Amino acid sequence: MRDALVAAAFRLFLERGYEQTTVDDIVALAGVGRRSFFRYFPSKEDVVFPDHERCLADMTAFLAASGKEHEPVRRVCDAARLVLLMYAENPSFSVQRYRLTKQVPGLRAYELSVVWRYERALAEYLRGRFTGRPDGNLHADVIAAAVVAAHNNALRSWLRSAGQGDASTTVDHALGYVQSAFGAPPTAPTSTAATAATAGPAFPSLPMPPADELPDDVVVVVSRRGAPLWRVVQEIETTLGRD
Repeated sequence: MRDALVAAAFRLFLERGYEQTTVDDIVALAGVGRRSFFRYFPSKEDVVFPDHERCLADMTAFLAASGKEHEPVRRVCDAARLVLLMYAENPSFSVQRYRLTKQVPGLRAYELSVVWRYERALAEYLRGRFTGRPDGNLHADVIAAAVVAAHNNALRSWLRSAGQGDASTTVDHALGYVQSAFGAPPTAPTSTAATAATAGPAFPSLPMPPADELPDDVVVVVSRRGAPLWRVVQEIETTLGRD
């Protein structure tokens, strides 16, 4: 019955327009009473977003099941992908809803409130992981906002294309920016060789040739593990620019 109400609502929205369609119109087309409608949807706006409550519950459960072994930024990026899966389950419906929401200011406001609830769920998880860190709450809120912004930018791009192409590739690309900006660098292998390499002098397995055999234009830059690429490039440019 829930699916029948959604189908009836969107048929009328497309034929008459959202504002011109009433709850009575929807239940009449679906062949049920008003009580049945409000058993599933608190308002007419809710019938436009029938999956978000379930998705929010899934996201909250996913984050609650996280352990200390999960890198927190990667974890919230994976949680955001649950929203993408919801949209990708039914591309034609998702595209219809996107177009309808763009036309109705009230639905856009409703959608923003839904997005804020996702962002709050991500931020609450991150706040718990960053407890005790300097500016932990600020860090959590900024990352949560960045995840939502990146995900929504990619998702809307896919919806504007009428659901063409692989949405997951687009979203992965966008979330990659968040991961590279805020996430921890990949963990180095814990093999004996790796341990020895990190414990001993820099690059012990790569012996340097005698100084008199080095070309005059060789530049060696030493940087700490996990330093951002822009800083390494800056060091190289600074070194090459010296007289």
